[in-house]
Amino acid sequence: MKSTILAGLAFAALGLILVPHAARAAADPVPAKQLFGSVKKPASIPPASIGSYAKGCLAGAVQMPLDGPHWQGMRPSRNRHWGHPQLIAFLQKFAADAKQKINWPGLLIGDLSQPRGGPMLTGHASHQIGLDADIWLDPAPNRRYSTEEREKLSATSVIASRSEINPNIWSTDHARLIKLAASYPQVGRIFVHPAIKKALCDWAGNDRAWLNKVRPIYGHNYHFHIRLKCPSGQQGCKDQAPPPPGDGCDASLDWWLSDKPYAKPDQPQKPQKPPKPMVLSDLPPACASVLNAP
Repeated sequence: MKSTILAGLAFAALGLILVPHAARAAADPVPAKQLFGSVKKPASIPPASIGSYAKGCLAGAVQMPLDGPHWQGMRPSRNRHWGHPQLIAFLQKFAADAKQKINWPGLLIGDLSQPRGGPMLTGHASHQIGLDADIWLDPAPNRRYSTEEREKLSATSVIASRSEINPNIWSTDHARLIKLAASYPQVGRIFVHPAIKKALCDWAGNDRAWLNKVRPIYGHNYHFHIRLKCPSGQQGCKDQAPPPPGDGCDASLDWWLSDKPYAKPDQPQKPQKPPKPMVLSDLPPACASVLNAP
């Protein structure tokens, strides 16, 4: 009882009112991705990343401007350029630093979060609490893309195979950009394709501490995914555990580069039922208030 009262007080300080479980359960037949995916504007309450990266929501989101001195936003019709204020400030600084420090022409910014975070109708399992950002590996051109180009242009894959980058596309500038992204203390992880991780391991030389944050995972052959740590003192935000010690250029990377992730099981598997879609009651209780806030 005492913990429930304390939780209520904590979220009240954020301008949130806990909705009784019975009231939230009434909305359960509707997948949470439909509820959050249909909201066009942020919740007008103090900023808060609530829950975990793949099960949460976002209060008081700020929209990343579509254009800035050193960036351009891509796929604007998705309405996924929202984030915690600290993410937006980070991206603007990263874009400026990339131009100043390594002469990167400009960032092409992909998906961040929806206006109130939460599960998305398509694509990402994470990006739910306003602390994730996808950055294309293509540099921005020396002109502004048109709206049509931002919607239809495809990002360029930098890999040649499951284990090798394409040397005709990949360059040391890509490596320097990812290293720069990993250098900020608020960055918790950067996700890249395993072949990109291997290229970074080969390129890094003796300065290798930053590689710890760069984690291999498939599906990141044309962009890299930056994940910030929970903002300091942010109650209700669940951080991911730190990466294992070391630079990650070891047997764990060898596994990603092998055929094992694709290997079929030795024994025939029974058909698996598709997982039930996440519903509102699966998310932290405060997410119902975020969803219903003005």
